[in-house]
Amino acid sequence: MLALSSPSGAGKTTISRELLRREPGLTMSISATTRAKRPSELAGKDYDFVDQQTFDTMVAKGQFLEHARVFDHCYGTPKAPVMKAIHEGRDVLFDVDWQGTQQLSESTPDDLVCVFVLPPSTAELESRLRERAQDSDAVVERRMTKAADEMSHYFEYDYIIVNRDVDESVNDVQAILRAERLKRTRQAGLHDFIVGLRGER
Repeated sequence: MLALSSPSGAGKTTISRELLRREPGLTMSISATTRAKRPSELAGKDYDFVDQQTFDTMVAKGQFLEHARVFDHCYGTPKAPVMKAIHEGRDVLFDVDWQGTQQLSESTPDDLVCVFVLPPSTAELESRLRERAQDSDAVVERRMTKAADEMSHYFEYDYIIVNRDVDESVNDVQAILRAERLKRTRQAGLHDFIVGLRGER
């Protein structure tokens, strides 16, 4: 389970999309949200868009690995599809905030790798938010204020990437993936392989 977090506008969604394109063994965890769908988004691919009552019912039934309220809307990671992907031997990518990452680390500490993406500067972060032209000036200001708080949680992450260049940042995440997949505890069937090698003497 690979959790990718960043302040809004720092580039985690762009990095995630390119990472998924390059890594066939990686699948995206689709979050459920109560916010409205943006014009460029596809239901079931970018998010599962649900009403507040449906979301609250899922929370009550314990169907989320993590969930949080962000900017007046709720977001959560449904448990069942994630567990299915892991059981099938695939790695799962999470596009979540620091609160979601904390909850994931509490529920699945041994299977989680956490990466925090930083912008190269606050000026660049604000510029990216305004270039998206999706939010009002007031919302951009709220996002900038929230970014300062989000960045204070960097020490809770295993890896930090400063997103100066998207291609370079994706390369860095791929390097993290390769290293984590090679960890002894993550190599399925390693013990039997070693036993076989020793038996060949």
